[in-house]
Amino acid sequence: MLTVICETPGTLSALERTRPVRGENEVLLRVKRVGVCGTDLHIFTGNQPYLTYPRVMGHELSGLVEQAPTGSGLAAGDAVYVMPYLSCGHCIACRHGKTNCCVNIQVLGVHRDGAFTEYLSIPAQFVHKAEGISLDQAAMVEFLAIGAHAVRRGEVKAGERVLVVGTGPIGMAVLTFSKLRGATVTALDTRADRLRFCTEQLGAAAVVQIGENDVAQLSALTDGEFFDVVFDATGNSKAMERGFQFIAHGGKYVLVSIVRDPITFSDPEFHKREATLLASRNATVEDFETVVEAMRAGQIPDQALNTHRLALADVPTRFSKLLDPAAGVVKAIVEC
Repeated sequence: MLTVICETPGTLSALERTRPVRGENEVLLRVKRVGVCGTDLHIFTGNQPYLTYPRVMGHELSGLVEQAPTGSGLAAGDAVYVMPYLSCGHCIACRHGKTNCCVNIQVLGVHRDGAFTEYLSIPAQFVHKAEGISLDQAAMVEFLAIGAHAVRRGEVKAGERVLVVGTGPIGMAVLTFSKLRGATVTALDTRADRLRFCTEQLGAAAVVQIGENDVAQLSALTDGEFFDVVFDATGNSKAMERGFQFIAHGGKYVLVSIVRDPITFSDPEFHKREATLLASRNATVEDFETVVEAMRAGQIPDQALNTHRLALADVPTRFSKLLDPAAGVVKAIVEC
């Protein structure tokens, strides 16, 4: 089977591997679609803190069941999506239902080889029927679920003012699910094209481009009170530190992105706001179900989000082009 592997940062190779044999209680999948994530781009550029090389990337996937264990509820030919966070089920996080931050987590495409390949064998409990959605949509559930999880962590409520800093796909997912909860959402980014997309396709109430007057603009939008919930989806430590100043008194700050660097903030400013600081990592089954329900209801502009497509065989030669801001990539999907 064709497999694309990231040998070292910046080096992708296409090679033939032996098709996997289905293990006990596993589902053998024929991979059909793989979404390209910011994590994949970070792996390619050498900026992913939880990874060793070489690695087969890809964790946003949909496919067709080839073989399934008896009693799994799955059968050959079923269209499915995969929850790529393979949790242990018995650690302290799993016992509390927080499988997304399992102590022993194995994320496809990060801790173990992922979906830039033609076949995968995956434990059955992480494979879910993609009923009522297309294979393209099913490959987009995971990144949207990260946004849905962050919004649930932030307990966003109708009528609240929300700021999303960083309008990559994850930031767009946060924006989308904040809006679905009835919040008034402002997007902040350096890129005019991304901000325009947030307005035209996602219905952001306001957008502000980062620059000399951005703080004044954000203040004016909120009568000087700033935002009930601030989400950072930048993957930039300086932006994460700067975001503390945008929290309203009594507000929340949700860090969705992750960086290698320490994050610091002014304790007096944090305390006087009695702010709440939250990390948001991955997503749970509940968040995946939230996304699928929204897709079935036509509430996700998935066709607009999917701006680029490429074949698995073309990944080694075309992948680096996805990093070019001029390409206008929002979500690229690899067809296998």
